[in-house]
Amino acid sequence: MNLTIENILLIGSILLLLSIIAGKTSYKVGVPTLLFFLAIGMLAGSEGVAGIRFDNPQAAQFIGIVSLNFILFSGGLDTNWKYVRPVLREGLALSTAGVLFTAITVGFFIYWVTDFSIYESLLVGSIVSSTDAAAVFSILRSRSLALKNNLRPVLELESGSNDPMAYVLAISFLTLVTHEDQSLISVLPMFFQQMLVGAAAGYLFGRLSKFIINRIKLDFEGLYPVLVIALMFITFSFTDFAGGNGFLAIYISAVYLGNQDLIHKKTIFKMYDGLAWLMQIVLFLTLGLLVFPSAVFPVIGIGLLISLFLMLVARPLSVFLSLLPFKSSPRRKLYISWVGLRGAVPIVFATYPLLAGVEKADMIFNIVFFISVSSVILQGTTLAVVARWLRLSLPENVKPVSETDKLIYDFPKSVMKELEIMPGSHVVGKKIVDLGFPHNAIIAMIRRSGKYITPGGSTRIHAHDQLVVLSDTREGFNQVEKCLDKPCETGKEIGEEK
Repeated sequence: MNLTIENILLIGSILLLLSIIAGKTSYKVGVPTLLFFLAIGMLAGSEGVAGIRFDNPQAAQFIGIVSLNFILFSGGLDTNWKYVRPVLREGLALSTAGVLFTAITVGFFIYWVTDFSIYESLLVGSIVSSTDAAAVFSILRSRSLALKNNLRPVLELESGSNDPMAYVLAISFLTLVTHEDQSLISVLPMFFQQMLVGAAAGYLFGRLSKFIINRIKLDFEGLYPVLVIALMFITFSFTDFAGGNGFLAIYISAVYLGNQDLIHKKTIFKMYDGLAWLMQIVLFLTLGLLVFPSAVFPVIGIGLLISLFLMLVARPLSVFLSLLPFKSSPRRKLYISWVGLRGAVPIVFATYPLLAGVEKADMIFNIVFFISVSSVILQGTTLAVVARWLRLSLPENVKPVSETDKLIYDFPKSVMKELEIMPGSHVVGKKIVDLGFPHNAIIAMIRRSGKYITPGGSTRIHAHDQLVVLSDTREGFNQVEKCLDKPCETGKEIGEEK
């Protein structure tokens, strides 16, 4: 069956429905949800029961890039700086040095066991060098896996920020494969340009996006998530046009925005959470349609050998080397090593050799596909078991709830208090988003002229307003009262204490 304009919506909606149903089933039986999405795509593909003919790496790459934008941006929005800041250096070490060590180790192993050239081997090593944000976010969050020793923020920070490093390495070695006259030194300027421009653009666009979101006056609340989508794609495309890494830029921009006071922040967060799941399903279905199982079977032997080396040697070695400067127990390092999940990102990166016309591109794609699937099966299904085995998991009754989760899911506050705004107060006429309220307190209702209104970030405070404030603790009201009594600093940078 060929995809046409007439049947693509019907087929796509059926596959989407089947994926959601399969995802619910997979959660109960302990199989990673994303693996079911991939399996449904393969079953619907040209060699599956549906026989849908899809052999378009360029379209798959485009869908992959768009999907990764949403997945990385959503992951960045949900990254709570309070929990990430203590492990920032560890996460950055894993997402840079760890990726480099993995790429080199796997590359030389492939060079030793195959007939690939050294640059082709390092290209494959680079493609599979990063952990997959979609897989890590999906498995850790869907199962609410609680871990000791700040493990979860490290793992989420690494998976969200290491794709840019892998992308730059893959593009660099792809350039060397397709231009044999160039040397390794010749691609170093491009490497540093991608990382530095990407990081700077992400921060600048994050600040600009915050200003636009809070200052623009849209008539409908539902337009604000649409505005954020536009800003996200502008950040990615402009950074890419300027020679920077767009994936790094959107992740940094999202982390910044996620830790700022934004108008309709709850609405934006909820919509992006749903979009991230949609993009994960679409991405894995597309990659499942693209693969030909008959072409994967011949590389199972070498693929399994490389996959086991990656999981049992290269990944642990890169983690232990990257974390040498930090105080971290061997058990903690072992668990970080085991959560080296490969998923959709390596498969998307494997389409680049296909489009570049590399001689062994088909074999590279099939090897990478097998490595990703085997990683999700072997590692993704055992994360909870290994955490218990290493005594790193928390019991159900003491699982922590992040402040971001409380905000998003309306976690009930424990203390309520009414505060009246007197005429002449510095907050009169200000928007709620500009008050600089502490994150552990919210204005739930406002009593104005005998009526109660539900405020939003753009609601302005009037004289004689009665603010119904909810706080996690009684001490939180001390910060609230200080904020209302005297001007508070607004627009704080990420990481500053409120």
